[in-house]
Formats: sequence, structure tokens, C-alpha cells
Amino acid sequence: MDKQQLVTLHTAFEDCAYENDSVEYWFARDLLERLGYARWENFIKVIEKAKTACQTAGATVTDHFRDVTKMVKIGSGAERETDDITLTRYACYLIAQNGDPKKEQIAFAMTYFAVQTRKIELIEQRLNEWERLQARNQLKESNKQLSGVLFEHGVDSKTFATIKSKGDQALFGGNSTAMMKKRLAIPEKRPLDDFLPTITLKAKDFANEITSFNVKKDNLRTETKITNEHVKNNSEVRKLLLQRGIRPEELPAEDDIQKLERQLKQDEKKLLTSPPLVSEDE
Repeated sequence: MDKQQLVTLHTAFEDCAYENDSVEYWFARDLLERLGYARWENFIKVIEKAKTACQTAGATVTDHFRDVTKMVKIGSGAERETDDITLTRYACYLIAQNGDPKKEQIAFAMTYFAVQTRKIELIEQRLNEWERLQARNQLKESNKQLSGVLFEHGVDSKTFATIKSKGDQALFGGNSTAMMKKRLAIPEKRPLDDFLPTITLKAKDFANEITSFNVKKDNLRTETKITNEHVKNNSEVRKLLLQRGIRPEELPAEDDIQKLERQLKQDEKKLLTSPPLVSEDE
């Protein structure tokens, strides 16, 4: 997400934030379009999922989701009552968490509501961390998928590890997985992928996807053919990176991905302790 998109989304969410007795809240209908939804009927389904998640987490749903009615203009100065829902920061976070992850607005909202500050610089940093975490999880899935495909084509776990290592060597310009771990000062028993930057994680994921596709399409069966396929795909991905001035073996290590996951869980716990909505008659 570029800086201008970030600023635009930040402004959109800031413009619809309210506060009452130091408690932040948002109206669901204000978030409807900001989260990329066109119809209230579809959005309310996401809200119901968020309520279920709230209850599962042990929180009181009505503390974070409160049904209200408000007057809205319908043209010619006339007004009518419309059902709406006031939402705490935690409620908004759960809605984003249960929304369509492919929507750019959802990705931003998860970060915006997850952090206790609304400062754009910290949100940008957190958004980058969240994107890296998502890329790491996606790579785990493509590794699992590739392992399953190769197993169906006669490759055992030991051979799979060898094929993956040779793919790394092709991507990192001749540096093996072990060499990259030493180069980046990564503990021997920790996965290299837990310390790679987002661009490299996505590069490895892309190479995995191509290998899985071609192994199935061409019904590759021998270790040599499958290895050559995976090496070729990583080499081609490397060429693309080099054309854009990116040498993956020269990129510095990032923070341990497990540290980011722990931080995410801590942020969720903090959200759970957010003050409940205060009713209008209190």
C-alpha cells in the first residue's frame, strides 16, 4: 500500500470516529463503504460473525456492539429513522478480522483498529508488519501445498527438504539455506523464513506456486525433474527481482516473525480491556 492510499484510508476512518466520556466509537453504517461493502445486508452478516467472535473471546457483546436508531436525511430535507450499531474499537477490529481479507480497506482497518494510537506513522509501521506476517503465513501454506503435491509424485520428506534447499540456493544467488542463515545471523534451529523481509517471502511463495502447478500439469515424477523445475522457477523469480534492482541475498534480516505474532496477541488482549460503550442515559 503506497503512502497516498494510506493517507486516504486514514482520513476516511478518522472522519467517522466519535468520542464520549473518553470512549472511542464508530457507527456501523459509517464503516460500510469505508470497508469496501456496498450493501447493508451483506455487511450485517460480517457484524454477526464479529459478535460471535466477541462472545467466544469472553467479552460482553452489548459492551462493544450497541443497537441504536438515528435520523438520516432522505432528500428534500426530510428525515427518517434508520437502524444502526455503535461499535467500540474492539468491535471494529473484530469486524475487520471477519471481513474479506482481499479488500484493501479490510487490511488497513485491521491495523487501524488493532493499535491504540491513531497516529498515521505508527499505523503505517504496523501495517507493514501485518503484511509481512500474512506473507509468512501464505508461504507456510504454499510449502504445505508443495509438499503434498510432491508426495503424490513420489517425493519423500527428506527429498522435499533437499529440493527446497536447492530452490533457496537458486533464489539467493548460490547461497544455500544454511549459508543465508549464517549470513543473517539466524539461530541454527530457527527457520530462515521467519526472518526474511516481505518481498523475499512473496518471491518464495510465487516460486512454490509455479512448481506445484507445473509438477501437476506435466506429471513430473523423478527427483531430478522436480528439482530442476523448482530451481528453474526460483532462478526466474530471482531474475525478475534483479531487474527491479533487488538482490534477495543482500536484504537485511527482519524481526523474528514469532515476535510479531506475540505482539499481535498482546494488542488483541489490550483491545479486550477497552472501555465499554456508555449508553446515552448514563
